[in-house]
Amino acid sequence: MEIINTGGTFNKVYDPVKGELVVSQDNSMVERVLDALKLSIPVRGILYKDSLDMDEGDRSLLLQTILESPSQEIVIVHGTDTMDLSAQVVASGVEGRSIVFTGAMVPISIDPTEGAGNLMLALSHLLYNRSPGVFIAMHGLLAPYDQIYKERERGLFCLKR
Repeated sequence: MEIINTGGTFNKVYDPVKGELVVSQDNSMVERVLDALKLSIPVRGILYKDSLDMDEGDRSLLLQTILESPSQEIVIVHGTDTMDLSAQVVASGVEGRSIVFTGAMVPISIDPTEGAGNLMLALSHLLYNRSPGVFIAMHGLLAPYDQIYKERERGLFCLKR
C-alpha cells in the first residue's frame, strides 16, 4: 500500500509572509495524520498543488506515477475541486488495482477531524476490501469515482442518484 500526495486543501498551511493559506510543499500534513494514528505507510509527494491549478500534464504525471508504483493499493490525497477529473483519467489508464482518492474541505493544519476521517475511510477500504477500481472516499461515503460528486452548494460529497 502507498499514499500519493498531490496537494490540495488537505495540505494547506498558513503562510504568515503572504498572509494566506498555501499548499505545503512536503508531505507533513499526511504524515501528521499517519503519526497520530500510529500507521506506517509510505507517502510519495508529487505536484503539491491546489486541484484548481492542475492541468492535463499534472494528471498524466499522476497516472504515470501510479503505473510505475509496485503497489496494488494506492490512496491519492487530492484537492476536492477536480478530484473527479483526475479519477477519470486514472480509471481510463489503470486496471486491476484498487485506487482511492480522498482529500479535505478543511486543511489538516486548521482542523484535522474531517481530513483524518476521509483518509482513514480510504485506507480502510484498501485494508479490508481491496476490490479493483477507482473510488472516492469523502464525508463518510466511499463509492466508485463516477457515482459520487462534490455538491458545491452545501460543500460536501454526495452519491449520484
